[in-house]
Amino acid sequence: MGLRPSKLPEAQVLLLGLDNAGKSTLLYKMKHNACVSTVPTIGFNVEMFEERKNRKNIALTVWDVGGQVKMREHWKSFHQDAAAVVFVVDSSDMGRLEEARKELENTLRSEHLRGRPLILLANKQDVNGALTVTELTERFKLRRLCSTRDWFVQPCSARTGFGVEEAFRRVVQMVKLPSDTAGALRDNIRESVHHVFN
Repeated sequence: MGLRPSKLPEAQVLLLGLDNAGKSTLLYKMKHNACVSTVPTIGFNVEMFEERKNRKNIALTVWDVGGQVKMREHWKSFHQDAAAVVFVVDSSDMGRLEEARKELENTLRSEHLRGRPLILLANKQDVNGALTVTELTERFKLRRLCSTRDWFVQPCSARTGFGVEEAFRRVVQMVKLPSDTAGALRDNIRESVHHVFN
């Protein structure tokens, strides 16, 4: 009898953002390295990737959930199993920045997403007048908002491909695998036991 290959560690990544932020275009640029014309996502798109993290292969499932107002109320049904949140912002659309900031803040309040890393993608950097990483970090008050989680802002353009590969590498590097949380939990338990008995 042949040996069954061991199952890869799995992680689910949530790809969120307002409608027209460029989520689906980014997803297909990551997956196929092609610029795909997309229409607004009604429901969700899902893609699977096999990547390397800490010299091991991992299976990443990326859920790209529609960003229209009526879809946002369904975002929370995807929170429970998320190992990281990737939030895409159209950094050239000044009129919707506040709306995007509020949606991000609401999302990060979720109990299920506590401590999960956030990768903010400052998309549409190829558009004149797009906000810089520093400007977005300040506008979104990320230092305060993300004080209890790892976070990173990556400038990119889904259309030209600028920063997309770097963004995806950052996601893979920051994603919390079940084994990562198990290790942290073991350390916490060990520390608690040490504290109680000493």
